[in-house]
Amino acid sequence: MRPVPRDAAVLKRRVQETVDEHRSTLVGLAEALHADPELAFDEHRASNRCAGLLEKAGFELERPLAGLATAFRAAAGHGELTVALCAELDALPGVGHACGHNLIAASALGAALGLAAVAEDTACRVVVLGTPAEEGGGGKVLLLERGAFAGAHLALMVHPWPEDRLTARCLAVDHLQVTYTGREAHAAAAPWQGVNAGDAMVVAQVAIGLLRQHLEPGALVHGVVDSGGQAPNVVPQSATGRWMLRAPTLEALQALRPRIERCFEAGALATGCQLEIRPLAPTYSHMEPDQDLLRLWRANAEALGRRYPADDAGQEPPALSTDMANVSLALPAIHPLIGIDAGGACNHQPAFAAACVGPSAERALVDGALALAWTVVDAATDPGLRARLLAGQRQPLLPGAPLPPGSKA
Repeated sequence: MRPVPRDAAVLKRRVQETVDEHRSTLVGLAEALHADPELAFDEHRASNRCAGLLEKAGFELERPLAGLATAFRAAAGHGELTVALCAELDALPGVGHACGHNLIAASALGAALGLAAVAEDTACRVVVLGTPAEEGGGGKVLLLERGAFAGAHLALMVHPWPEDRLTARCLAVDHLQVTYTGREAHAAAAPWQGVNAGDAMVVAQVAIGLLRQHLEPGALVHGVVDSGGQAPNVVPQSATGRWMLRAPTLEALQALRPRIERCFEAGALATGCQLEIRPLAPTYSHMEPDQDLLRLWRANAEALGRRYPADDAGQEPPALSTDMANVSLALPAIHPLIGIDAGGACNHQPAFAAACVGPSAERALVDGALALAWTVVDAATDPGLRARLLAGQRQPLLPGAPLPPGSKA
């Protein structure tokens, strides 16, 4: 095996030249994805756009992947160090790309194109994973369980946010569908013959609301009622809702779930309804980003003009949940947040979706692609870190631990 080069600066310049060469194509991709949002597991056009761009650039393409129709793997290079770049594909119901997955995908592809240009010199294999259904479907969890990340030594992605943050406080989460089944009756003529499924849901909501004051810090419960009857003069025979249970760690989530389930059971007991609780997705874990990779990300993002005043001031990282967290428990991984000018809006709001195109979004796309690729170059050319990654050793930043300090430049 040829020695790994030490001159990262030369390689980074080549990466930047390549990303600059593809800039208009990447921006066009992000805009096309934004204009044509698709929901979880149905991201066929998004998958085609991303996979087609990489195949045209010479990447070896495998699709569908791991039994998921819209997932794909695109690979370039044959080095011993394999890096996985995650390109999220799905949008949110009603508000489209209000979490910036159009930028996530384009940044991942930009980083991959840049790294492919130096794959031989860094002895790397560059893999892009098109990952469906982050918004509640657990696409990465399924890909992880089915072996799509096998052979990868590190995994990276970057996520848009209203400001630059090194990482998030990623909460473990369960997604549940709750269904009550009762019996219809005329609400005026014979209400005593009915078993009210809508009331069962109300009882459960009240019980959850009362329980919230006794939950551990960081535990959250929230949901929506999808149906609770068709007409006001008919006792509802069925009521359904979707709920999310969140906690700081997997262990805390396991302790939370039976307490919330008892609230749903209370609704069934009080009304006489039948209760079904069904998982809608695999459990998302808490996140443990790799300390060394996060340190390299920060240095490279700062070289592009990004700054982290909130992190340096010790402000609490923002809370969210992602299936990238499960990946971080399996191999070294990072999920930094890159700022866009959202005019005060936050993710999952229509105004944030609107901000995911335009000059600020374009800058975040390019900066994200470069910082991701440069982080890999630094990791690949650092003998000690490269050896650790090849050995499959994680160095996780545990929840609540201090974040990497900034550069003094």
